[in-house]
Amino acid sequence: MSSHSTQRSGFDRHDTDASHADPYGADPYTSEPYAADPYAADPYATDREQGPARVRRTEEPPYFWRAPFSSYTYREIGYALTGLPVAVAGFSLGITLFALGLGTFVTVLGLPVLAGLTASARGFGRLERSRARGMLALDVPGPRPVRVVRPGAWGAVTARIGDAAGWKAALYQLVMFPWAVFSFVVSLVFLLVGWVLTLYPLYHWVYPTFTEWPGLQLFDFYDSEGVQHRYFIESPAQIAGVSLLGLLFVFLTPALVRGLTNVNRLAVQGLLGR
Repeated sequence: MSSHSTQRSGFDRHDTDASHADPYGADPYTSEPYAADPYAADPYATDREQGPARVRRTEEPPYFWRAPFSSYTYREIGYALTGLPVAVAGFSLGITLFALGLGTFVTVLGLPVLAGLTASARGFGRLERSRARGMLALDVPGPRPVRVVRPGAWGAVTARIGDAAGWKAALYQLVMFPWAVFSFVVSLVFLLVGWVLTLYPLYHWVYPTFTEWPGLQLFDFYDSEGVQHRYFIESPAQIAGVSLLGLLFVFLTPALVRGLTNVNRLAVQGLLGR
């Protein structure tokens, strides 16, 4: 038998066109998954065996003077505004399951309820990581799957109860609920105040045309002597001053919202990541 019968004639696997290779497929010569396949790694392997999972930014924030007109800023604002209904749903479900689980813990029903709590918290955590990836430009690797040691339904229940990642996700739902309310209110107020004041010169004419006011009324009150005090924005200088004040809000809003969402970034990394 000739020695060349064990060699690949004419071409070696390193000579193949890499552009046609499937990065998530198998090596045709070894039938082993490529090392670059993130889904081929053992989900129960240690970080030393599998390699560390890294948090990465998928997009850099714009400069200060471009931020008010950047889609990056409005994705962050969208994250803050849509975070409130998500936080309400997660907090309500988490508190309900936790209270029900503790109340029935002395019976056999409490364990499946608490297992359902960690399972649902993982689901909300997956949603939050997806929102952070799409709206905050932050890619956070998820935790490892729950490892079931004992067979059967009770093995799955006890594995869920001992799931540290699930309890961390439930903690996220609890502690981030008030922050979601605060972020929603502050982001919405600054966004609306900024643009309403900035664009005031464009709709100032509405007041003298359709109302009895000569312009936007700032205050109207009577003093102790019964004298009425009213103040309107009506002169060109006043209109320009209001617009400049609004423009200041417009440029400060992206920095403010970024500071608010940075707290969310830290929380997602610390409580919902690997």
